[in-house]
Amino acid sequence: MKSIRRYLNITLAGVLFVIMGLAGAAAYYMTRHEMEEIFDAQLSVQARIVSSLVGVHTTSDEYAMIARQLSQPGHFARWFDPSNRFRRKPIDLSLYDDEERMLSMGFWDPKGRPILMGARWNEPDRAFPVPDKTGHRSQYYDGNWWRIFSLHLDDGRWISIGLRETFQSELANKIAMGNLAPLLFALPILFILIAHFVRRGLKPIGQLSRQVEARDEKDLSTIHMWVPLELEALHRALNDFISRLASTLERERRFTADAAHEMRTPLAAMKIHLDNARHGETSSLDKAYQGVERLQRVVEQLLLLARLDISDESLSGEKVKLSGVILELVADVWPQAEAREQVLSVGDCASVWVLSNKTELGILIRNLLDNALRYTPASGEVAVNWGVESARAWVTIEDSGPGIPDDMIDLVKQRFQRNANQSISGSGLGLAIVVEIAERQRITLTLENRPSGGLSARLDWHDPYS
Repeated sequence: MKSIRRYLNITLAGVLFVIMGLAGAAAYYMTRHEMEEIFDAQLSVQARIVSSLVGVHTTSDEYAMIARQLSQPGHFARWFDPSNRFRRKPIDLSLYDDEERMLSMGFWDPKGRPILMGARWNEPDRAFPVPDKTGHRSQYYDGNWWRIFSLHLDDGRWISIGLRETFQSELANKIAMGNLAPLLFALPILFILIAHFVRRGLKPIGQLSRQVEARDEKDLSTIHMWVPLELEALHRALNDFISRLASTLERERRFTADAAHEMRTPLAAMKIHLDNARHGETSSLDKAYQGVERLQRVVEQLLLLARLDISDESLSGEKVKLSGVILELVADVWPQAEAREQVLSVGDCASVWVLSNKTELGILIRNLLDNALRYTPASGEVAVNWGVESARAWVTIEDSGPGIPDDMIDLVKQRFQRNANQSISGSGLGLAIVVEIAERQRITLTLENRPSGGLSARLDWHDPYS
């Protein structure tokens, strides 16, 4: 697993290094460009000044004096007579500055023959090339590139003044390095500062991690600590998760306790009836059998409730025909109604389609039907109807049973909560399962006592009729 701190350190250091490199390159090329413009301007000004001092009436002695001043150690300037013959070797002069070796000058007559060649432009085998146009140009001569400004005088003569381009490069390098040197010395300090601030910036993550790590499995209290803005979402998500986990564990503990209590009662009753049967009371066998049936129903409901609790299955979007599901369930419970001489009626079988999970929808309606039949007395009535209202589907299951006291209607939706009428055996899980499935399927469950007696259970779909 990669370290965020290492990633930030390397990335920021790399970005800083690249930016400094780009800044150095930009400074170098901008400095070089500006220096070229400045030197070009200086060369043109110097050429104009020299051209104003040397004319057609300049004598040989004057050219000799100029050649003498242009000579450098080991490199001599030369001047030529009108027949283009070398006239005199100037004396070897010392330099006032080493950079003088980077400069040179030349004169040509209207026919292109050299008049005077400065030091480094008068190699014995060939002189510096004669210019062919006025202006700036770059010229390669004797292993070096020269930046030249040439001027064509009114009398036809040419004058050129040149600066070796390596001088510009060296000067640009010195200026760029002068600007970059402080940054290069500061670079290690910047790297150290980056590492320090990255470590400091990530410190809240370590604090949050240590606080979570220090907790045991029983500590489900929310995390109270200051976190920066970037960690607020994580901090909030952790607290929400802890709250959900605490709620789930509490619900599971309550469910386990209630389930144990609910199963303990039929088991105790079964044991008593079986003991009585062992002593000759045969009627206790029927009561024990009823206890087994009740226990079986409790186990089935508990398993179904557990499956709903752990299932993360969402609405699949399957189109379900209500009449098909309801008629199939009515056919299943018909023998139960017939055995108690109950009247089980259905509506006009309208064609209504809903978006739902067919399996869970069947469990939901089956539990409502089962409750209605079990709490409806013999020869009572249970009616199932469905339809569409305001573009949304609905189902009602009405019975003629005792109903539910108004103060118990919301309470009986909870697990292991039953009506005060204990003459009918049950586990108190049927409506809890109905409520769980209704929430998952986006269905509203409404329980109401009928004015004529009995209970009405109504299902309303949130999604429009499809």
